[in-house]
Amino acid sequence: MLIIFLGVLSQWVAWRLQLPAIVLMSIAGLLVGPILGVIHPAESFGDLFNPFISLAVAIILFEGSLNLNFKEIRTFGKPILRIVTLGAFIAWIVGSLAAHYVAGLSWAVAFVIGGLFIVTGPTVILPLLRQAKLKTRPAAILKWEGIIVDPFGALLALFAFQFVLFAIGDETAAAFGLFFLASLFAVALGAGAGGLMGYMLEKGQVPEFLKAPMVFGVVLLIFVVSDLVMHETGLLAVTAMGMIMANMKIASINDMRHFKENISVLLISSIFVMLTASLNLEVLIGIFNWRIISFVLATLFIVRPLSIWLSTIGTDLTIQEKTLVGWIAPRGIVALTVSGYFAGVLLDAGFADAELLTALTFALVFSTVVVHGFTIGWLGRKLGLATADDPGIIIVGASRFATKLGEVLADLNKNVMIVDPSWGSLQGARQVGLTTYAGEILSEHTDYEVEMTPYETMIVATETDSYNALVVSNFVPELGRSNLYQTAIHQGDPADFHSSLSGRTLFGEKWNIHELEMKAEEGYTMRKTQLTEHFSYENFKEKWTGDTIPLFVQRAQGKIEFFAESNKLEPKPGDIIVSFTSPARQSDRNQERLENNRVKNAAQTKE
Repeated sequence: MLIIFLGVLSQWVAWRLQLPAIVLMSIAGLLVGPILGVIHPAESFGDLFNPFISLAVAIILFEGSLNLNFKEIRTFGKPILRIVTLGAFIAWIVGSLAAHYVAGLSWAVAFVIGGLFIVTGPTVILPLLRQAKLKTRPAAILKWEGIIVDPFGALLALFAFQFVLFAIGDETAAAFGLFFLASLFAVALGAGAGGLMGYMLEKGQVPEFLKAPMVFGVVLLIFVVSDLVMHETGLLAVTAMGMIMANMKIASINDMRHFKENISVLLISSIFVMLTASLNLEVLIGIFNWRIISFVLATLFIVRPLSIWLSTIGTDLTIQEKTLVGWIAPRGIVALTVSGYFAGVLLDAGFADAELLTALTFALVFSTVVVHGFTIGWLGRKLGLATADDPGIIIVGASRFATKLGEVLADLNKNVMIVDPSWGSLQGARQVGLTTYAGEILSEHTDYEVEMTPYETMIVATETDSYNALVVSNFVPELGRSNLYQTAIHQGDPADFHSSLSGRTLFGEKWNIHELEMKAEEGYTMRKTQLTEHFSYENFKEKWTGDTIPLFVQRAQGKIEFFAESNKLEPKPGDIIVSFTSPARQSDRNQERLENNRVKNAAQTKE
């Protein structure tokens, strides 16, 4: 109970304070584990401790690989291929040299641990990407590298261990053949299972209520079967399975993603608390060995940057992208769990220095998680590789009012896109220079064509209330209900639309899309009113008549807040109120401006 509660609480506190969640989870585990001694997960779970973590890692890795759509890297596949092959090899060699010469490990142990430390993994990189809000290209590179290299790091360490046993005469050459055959078997098993599951889901062979649970069960089965053939190949199998399913364009893939994502967040939260709480004080004290500290610094400032810069020579990556990717490489759960396994087998093989691996691994994991967690957002913004702090807005429905609303938001330097199934309906939006997409927002095809990352707010303003509610309910898992707005209900009783089926009502119950369209046809225009110390919100409301519709407020810091039924705004001096105003009101406003200019000019002439 305490593990799950602390994990989820850490995630929530991190969200509230805009801090790296992994750092807080690690600190929470250290506090209740080795520091205060409240819990000892390794002792409490006993023989189930390692299997539970292994199965959890399999689920997390599969969930991450479900996001590996090849369409995403169509234009920059070359740098990713270089990074996960040549870059990984360089990181292995240079990391092994650092482990030997800096950390003082024997060659055998150094090459095993050097192979393992090439991993980053979805358990650490995906939460950091959610926090940092990087642009699509650098985020995709880090995500793909983390998920693909994760199983290969474990396999590389296993390969190095097999080579060590062969070198000391404890293994035959046939073991290498078995290693490669087991790896091929894992890929074939995972790909075959992914293809079969995808076919069954698309052909309706699995009912809706069983889709996610069945995939969940098959993932665990494939992982265990592959791992029984050869240790650490299960990660390769589930990655292959996820990648195959991600590229089959399965209609229900989003439902599975949401289910797996929720499970993954819970598992990541729990596992980090479990692993850090299971450490002992001897390991923590051992971290402050000067050799370990020097190795961590060498990994951060030499091994990682060198592997990225060398492997991406001749690619189209910019200097800024190389700098960011060459810095960000947090190690996570796979490094912690697999290093424990290799520490045991290396000690059994007679390598006494392998006892340092636990302290060395935790030092690297905790250091990279903290350093990269706190710097990824800052560095991304400094290098111009982060999306705007103020996320974009999608407007569904290309009515005249929606176009006017999109235009005024764009004038305020907001990223706006209007979506409508009709190309002709979008003509007005295209004419004023707005980003548009002609397609069905609920279509699976749209999911592949539209990059949703830059957009955090959605306004649904079509003429059909039930369709608006359907769009809102579909995007609640991605955007959250607080970021979903829809125009007022105009058919039937609004009470028929339960709050769970609708977004926040824009501009009040009176102003449905038909009323707003009528005003647009009457010539209503968008008006910006700057609040000052002399003209406050109270003054604005005094002039606010029935022919003025307040739409939203742009805060002095640039944030947009919409007037909505459940959103009681209190604009302050420095804010801008944007309203939908009748031609008469706009004429009055123009007359006031002309009169003010005439008085000002007269005063200047008199002087």
